[in-house]
Amino acid sequence: MPTENELFNAVDALLEQVAQDDLPPPAERRRLREAAGLSQAEIAQALDTRREAVGNWESGRSEPRQPKRAAYVRLLEGLAARYPAEPEAAPTSDVTRVLGGLTGPAPAAVVDQQQVEAPAPTPVAMSRPVESSARPSSRRPRAERAAAMPAPAAVGDRRCGNGPLAVVDVEDGTAFAYCIGGLVLDVPAASLPALVEWTLTEAKLGQPKLSGPGKDADPLIVLTEAALERYGLPTRLSDAERLSGRLPEGHKAVKQLVRAEWKLTRRGFGPWARIYRPAEGGRRQCVQLCIPSWGALDTRHWLDAAVLPPADLARVLGTYAMRVMTPRGSTAVTGLELMTALHPPTRASEPDADGKRHSEHNPGSLGKEPVDPAPCEVPDGHPLLAHLPRFHQRGPAEVLVEEAYDWARPLTDDECTKRHLVGIDVNMAFAAGANGTVVGLGAPTHVTNPVFDPKLPGSWLVDLSHVDLSRVKSGKDWVELDGDLLPSPFTPKGERPGGPAWYATPTVAYAVELGYDVTPIEAYVRNDNGRYLDGWYNRLRDAYVATMADLGVAADLAPDAFLAAMDGYRNNDPDMAIVVSAIKATVKGGIGKLRERPRGEGWKPGQPWRALARPTWRPDIRAAVISKTRTNMHRKMLKHAAFTGQYPVAVLSDCAVYAADGPSPLDFLPYREGMPLPGGFRLGVSPGMVKHEGTQSVLWGEGVREEHGPELNLARYIKDGSIIHTDTGE
Repeated sequence: MPTENELFNAVDALLEQVAQDDLPPPAERRRLREAAGLSQAEIAQALDTRREAVGNWESGRSEPRQPKRAAYVRLLEGLAARYPAEPEAAPTSDVTRVLGGLTGPAPAAVVDQQQVEAPAPTPVAMSRPVESSARPSSRRPRAERAAAMPAPAAVGDRRCGNGPLAVVDVEDGTAFAYCIGGLVLDVPAASLPALVEWTLTEAKLGQPKLSGPGKDADPLIVLTEAALERYGLPTRLSDAERLSGRLPEGHKAVKQLVRAEWKLTRRGFGPWARIYRPAEGGRRQCVQLCIPSWGALDTRHWLDAAVLPPADLARVLGTYAMRVMTPRGSTAVTGLELMTALHPPTRASEPDADGKRHSEHNPGSLGKEPVDPAPCEVPDGHPLLAHLPRFHQRGPAEVLVEEAYDWARPLTDDECTKRHLVGIDVNMAFAAGANGTVVGLGAPTHVTNPVFDPKLPGSWLVDLSHVDLSRVKSGKDWVELDGDLLPSPFTPKGERPGGPAWYATPTVAYAVELGYDVTPIEAYVRNDNGRYLDGWYNRLRDAYVATMADLGVAADLAPDAFLAAMDGYRNNDPDMAIVVSAIKATVKGGIGKLRERPRGEGWKPGQPWRALARPTWRPDIRAAVISKTRTNMHRKMLKHAAFTGQYPVAVLSDCAVYAADGPSPLDFLPYREGMPLPGGFRLGVSPGMVKHEGTQSVLWGEGVREEHGPELNLARYIKDGSIIHTDTGE
């Protein structure tokens, strides 16, 4: 027989069930809060509860208990009196989710998951946490910020219906996984192996492949410091672990994974760890971990992302993943991986006589095996140069040097009468340089006394010292210029070549474009070639333009409106400003990785290093992109000089500085009725167009050169005028 207390408890449970009616439906609770402009955190503070509890009440996942229930009812009644519902409001669906503060139907995959599986990870409705006082608050309404958040990848794909990644955090002993779109999942896993199993079997995380022959991206789990403590991992690496970049093999967490028959890749358990088992039935079993407190998110590229609240970090990384790809490591690593994801090395063949398919080379890719570059293309210490004397210094006729500009000159008397130095910067310059560039896909072929072919990628030994910038072709016409006021387009320092030197195809082609004959002495050409980087450029361009639009800088703005929109644009949404920074770093880092140098590991000159084993170790492709970027910059400066008589006083990579009477780029860029000079600089957000980098006075420029030397490149400091010297000891 039940006791009296048990009977009372049963009656109380019935009364509690009946008492649900004194609260409005979950969707109405949310509507009332949003109508009043209150955050979940503010309500939680007033009711002395957790923000997550308020989110649960608004999603219908749980109900408040006394005494908080009575206070919550009182709050909602007061809000309902002030903000009555519109009579024509449509009824709310039973399956509803709050995605970052927006009310709407759940993604199809989430609905499907709810209807088919039981038990399943339960989404928890949560709003963005209160902005940290140490970080500028976004001026955009929360609804707009949530609207800018991409929907989960492949809504129709149940395998990854909750998006590409999740940020796992622990609050009050409960683990939550913050996904994109404001979705939050309960994480039942109590150990690291269990977390990996949960990610692969229940979390529905991942990203569909970017190319037909490619592979789906592995799910990414980001661990906060609280999550690290829950799963037995240190919140910070020791000095020895930081230098090695990983936990020791004897660490208890690594042993846990080994006992559960999970494996780690060669880079071990570090800031970007990959945990896997051999594929079964063609299905990958791999989870990637990102650990911000171990330095996974470099502050040079990800700014303050590592210290964001979990929901904000999920928004930042999720937006990047949806627009670029799921991060695979640093932005440089991701930039390189994006190339491979868009051009997988192999594909399935047509069925043979027995109906079986086989793996074969995917046309347009770099293949599975690395190819040796030309001797002139490799950096010092490469095995191809092992026969050279130890301290041999290669000259221009022995080594290909295609680098970005670092050039400056003294101001002329006329420029000294101007009041301002104005810097303009090319957006995503290296991405624009990659667009349309034909690069080699296979090994080089050595030829002597070749006829130059501008359509054939390669490295050419040719004498360009006869090219005179005082008289060049611009289009079909010859123009007279002051050649001493322009940098040479053939050398990074802007100096005129002194004799034969190695150049990439775009550099030699530009000499021909300027109206001069070229006679190569020898060359390493690549007959197997293609526009390998076009898809890479298109994806990064679209990501950049879309994210800048989120920040209020649209692609169709007039020049003056564009300059106004760029003024303080980062403050419009600091989270999206982080994404922009990461996208730009992905471009530069990806190009740089094509010629990655040794990174310690006991390497000695003449020995191979790890990066050489990659098919994507291609210094010739890097050289071609930088060559085209530099000649693109010179072409714009030449067009500008021919039309206006104005010359740059300093150029650093993709930034050029001009003397002007006013502080704005519009004070020296020749716009006519809103139209720019054809082939010259054009203000705008798209890659290859320019933005305002910064303005300083001419007196500032002359003063810092007098103090720090005439070789000082003003373009390096034009942004804020601060002169910071870093002594590298070299």
